[in-house]
Amino acid sequence: MRKTVSSLISFLPLLLLVQHALWSSGASDKNKSMVEQLRRYGIIRSSKVAEVMEAVDRGLFVPPGGSPYFDSPMPIGYNATISAPHMHAACLELLEKNLQPGMRALDVGSGTGYLTACFALMVGSEGRAVGVEHIPELVDTSIENIKKSGAAPQLNDGALSIHVADGREGWPELAPYDAIHVGAAAPQIPEALVEQLKPGGRMVIPVGTMFQELKVVDKKLDGTVSVRDETSVRYVPLTSKEAQLHAN
Repeated sequence: MRKTVSSLISFLPLLLLVQHALWSSGASDKNKSMVEQLRRYGIIRSSKVAEVMEAVDRGLFVPPGGSPYFDSPMPIGYNATISAPHMHAACLELLEKNLQPGMRALDVGSGTGYLTACFALMVGSEGRAVGVEHIPELVDTSIENIKKSGAAPQLNDGALSIHVADGREGWPELAPYDAIHVGAAAPQIPEALVEQLKPGGRMVIPVGTMFQELKVVDKKLDGTVSVRDETSVRYVPLTSKEAQLHAN
């Protein structure tokens, strides 16, 4: 199954680019069509994931001039990107059981806030969704984006928060987390994030430099950890703020 999903992920961008060229309706309809395509090609299987991705309009989280409904990563400034829709969908699917109402989720490298907003809707007002991002300007932008989105109530009541921090260190103040997502590739899995994962929790993280694998890290109830490869990916590196800003 993982090979099938991986091949679909590789082929999907062209399919969505063609479909996008045919859309002439409003943003909300384009967002819905994007989700429908992801369902059609088997990336989204959960009705809950589809519901949340329809409720959080990706168009609010891509800078002006971008193409938010293309199935492609988009630049957001500061040598960072927002991941392609199929990758966000795939990560939500992998984490769905750990994003139930009342649970806690951490989004490392939260960027413009899109996936953190999706997490907030998944865990609801009784849970906590936390984003960490080391570029202060992106944190400010993400908060403004979320205010316009379907996750605004969670931001207003404190169930969703975004913080300026080094994502490699996580956000220990609200640990442990049922779900952790990392939106940039680490050379190895950061121990601080493993420590902040709750027993029974799951982390999804791209690992590698030139060649990267999306790894699924499960912490068992006895505290032992298992790691498996899900699919090959390509992400920007998880690094320091200074290294990111001065990357060629």
